[in-house]
Amino acid sequence: MSNIILSIPSGFDLFGWRVNFYGIISALSYLLGIVITCLVAKKRGFKIEDIVTLACYVIPFAIIGARLYYVLFRLEYYTNFWDIFKIWEGGLGFYGGLIGGALAVLLYCLIHKKNFFALIDIIAPALICAQALGRWGNFFNQEAYGHPIDNPNWQWFPFGVYIDHCTQPDCTCDGSGWHLATFFYESLWNFISFAILMILLYKVNFKRNGMVASYYLILYGIGRMFIEGLRTDSLYLGSIRISQLLSVLFIILGLAIILYNTLTKKKSKDSFDKIMEIVKTDL
Repeated sequence: MSNIILSIPSGFDLFGWRVNFYGIISALSYLLGIVITCLVAKKRGFKIEDIVTLACYVIPFAIIGARLYYVLFRLEYYTNFWDIFKIWEGGLGFYGGLIGGALAVLLYCLIHKKNFFALIDIIAPALICAQALGRWGNFFNQEAYGHPIDNPNWQWFPFGVYIDHCTQPDCTCDGSGWHLATFFYESLWNFISFAILMILLYKVNFKRNGMVASYYLILYGIGRMFIEGLRTDSLYLGSIRISQLLSVLFIILGLAIILYNTLTKKKSKDSFDKIMEIVKTDL
């Protein structure tokens, strides 16, 4: 199995240019997200033209945000200024991309007079499906892996992945060896979450916009929080893994949205019932 893993290249040469599979998969994941959003657009009253225009806002904001997020927490690695722009070599932080993308969606809604919460409800399933595909770029780039696996019984894919050139400091694999395939764990979790969100979008009649997006926050937050703890390349703020901290905030925010919508819905129903009682009394 290790020979098979080692034989997988990071890319190929085309007319003198190096084409990395990481970049190809990243582009495909963006395209997949756009296609899925277009397919479910009618569920919240949007047209395909709206989604295509939205993509023109989101893609550049998301790429810039993802790169800035990664670079800001690894400034010591970028002694050459121009290396910052080499995103095709890897080094994109999802949470930075999400923040940049969210700002782009908000800007789009303000300019085009669209409902922000209705829009993020259809973006959420597409986003997590795109994330699931995008994680496979880490496989070809040999990154986003976990702790080394010393037990030969567990040295098989997809439980583990063979890393040819381990760059993590203080790793016990001596430069190469089997590691937890955390990129695969997250990809699988995201595909499962995508199925759940699609069921919520089509089968559950939520009375408030933003509910599907809130479940996205919870599902992704739970998965990332646990899987991040298995990785060896986390970005840190002091001794705290930044992605785990943001995952917890995601979960709290998602629960808060659900609680708010539930309580305000009940309050609105109670107010409506009181009005009806008054009307019946007057009659």
